Amino acid sequence: MKMITSAHNGQLKHLAKLLGSARARRESGQTVLEGIHLLKTYLETGRQPLQVYLPEKQAQHTELQAAIAALPEERLTLIADGALSKITSLTEAEEVMTLIEIPAETPPPQEGDCVLLERVQDPGNVGTIIRSAAAAGIRKLLLTQDCADIWSPKVLRAGMGAHFLLDISTRVPAREWAAAYRHPVYATALSAQRNSGLYELDLRAPAAWIFGNEGSGVSAETLAAADCAVKIPMLGQTESLNVAMAATVCLFEQMRQRLPLAHPANP
Repeated sequence: MKMITSAHNGQLKHLAKLLGSARARRESGQTVLEGIHLLKTYLETGRQPLQVYLPEKQAQHTELQAAIAALPEERLTLIADGALSKITSLTEAEEVMTLIEIPAETPPPQEGDCVLLERVQDPGNVGTIIRSAAAAGIRKLLLTQDCADIWSPKVLRAGMGAHFLLDISTRVPAREWAAAYRHPVYATALSAQRNSGLYELDLRAPAAWIFGNEGSGVSAETLAAADCAVKIPMLGQTESLNVAMAATVCLFEQMRQRLPLAHPANP
């Protein structure tokens, strides 16, 4: 197996650029998965990494050995102890690094369940919404131009592998897309005309959800293109929810309504 002994190695410098720069990721069409969990999830989807970088002290770990057992040796590289600490953003620096090609994007769908994020800028929020969407059975995710980079290390870690369960479209013009979408479009809003309570809606049919910026929410222009502004009922003094929490509540209410037990057959 090949081995890298210096943090100044060209391959590690390339990894460092991908970890720190959205432009580098975009131009190369590559990104880096940090940690064994993301590697395992990626491999479980049937994809092949470009290269897996194994910290020397972790290389014989049973879980890691099982994960990489089916990979050809030329896709594995050992890294001498300490070399990865110069490039990784992880607190625990001695973790496996996996270089992958960013999956090809799909055209924004005009039908079927999907989620659009408008100007959601916190990586943790984007990653959490990705994870919640996948868990709720959503397979289409759209992001406007000024969202956090979906392939950044922080978003990938927060998504915990859910990226590879979704078809993703970025730089989507929200208002134009919503106008062309064929099913109902719901946008969360604290106060707006045509406002409906979440639990008043029938969510069994295909639909799209729009979740907006952490501070300002869905823009007025996009909200005007939606079929319904949705408010999540809350008790007490809390005025609003974090966007990732709000998305999770909405998507799981949609999933709940579609479960067979939610609508039992008439006797």
